[in-house]
Amino acid sequence: MIAFFFLLATVTYRPPEPTVGDPITIEYAEPVTVKPSPDYEIVSHTATSVVVRTFAPNTITVHSTAADVVIPIKSVLAPDDAMKPAPLRPPHELPPSRAPWIAIAIAALCAAVTWFFVWRHRFKQAVIEPVVPSDVRFRNAVRDAARAPRRWAALADATRAYIASAYPGLGIELTTAELLARSGELAESLCPILQQGDLEKFSPWGPQPADFDAASAKALELIVVPVPERDEVAA
Repeated sequence: MIAFFFLLATVTYRPPEPTVGDPITIEYAEPVTVKPSPDYEIVSHTATSVVVRTFAPNTITVHSTAADVVIPIKSVLAPDDAMKPAPLRPPHELPPSRAPWIAIAIAALCAAVTWFFVWRHRFKQAVIEPVVPSDVRFRNAVRDAARAPRRWAALADATRAYIASAYPGLGIELTTAELLARSGELAESLCPILQQGDLEKFSPWGPQPADFDAASAKALELIVVPVPERDEVAA
């Protein structure tokens, strides 16, 4: 009798009234080894616990090196269950919902508004930004260079931009030496303007004394005929 109460104190299991299919956790007071049996399935095992289950409404005995644990398993069926499946019932039809149609309408409206603003922005750009010929832009840039803080540098940049648009192969990415070497007879007019611009940009002493108005007039002499815009040539 004393050994029986000692066994109850050292071995416990839960749930206290397991049914078919329930995982049953058995706790031991010391490390044990549980023996397998066809009456139950060992789900998991640690040093002092084991989880078993069975799908038969019988009393099982879990054998271990510590003690045998007898566990009655109850059935989940009613006492007079005929073991017949319940009749199938047709699924309930869900009430109609307008939420998907509302969501689709909102998404379509947002897309339409977005495309409207994109079209309007492009249209305004096309209207507000007229095409200005290269020679007109050059004349305006030369005029503005006279009022610039670094007027020689501004004149040189304006001249480079016009030459790049007027003569293929004389792009603004060229250095002054490269541009003069490729510009042929234009080099005589370009040389003093570009050199003065480089001195103002890079020399700590600035440009040499020179007649800026005369250089500006010489720059405008580079305009022979209005140069068509690249977009017009491509069209």
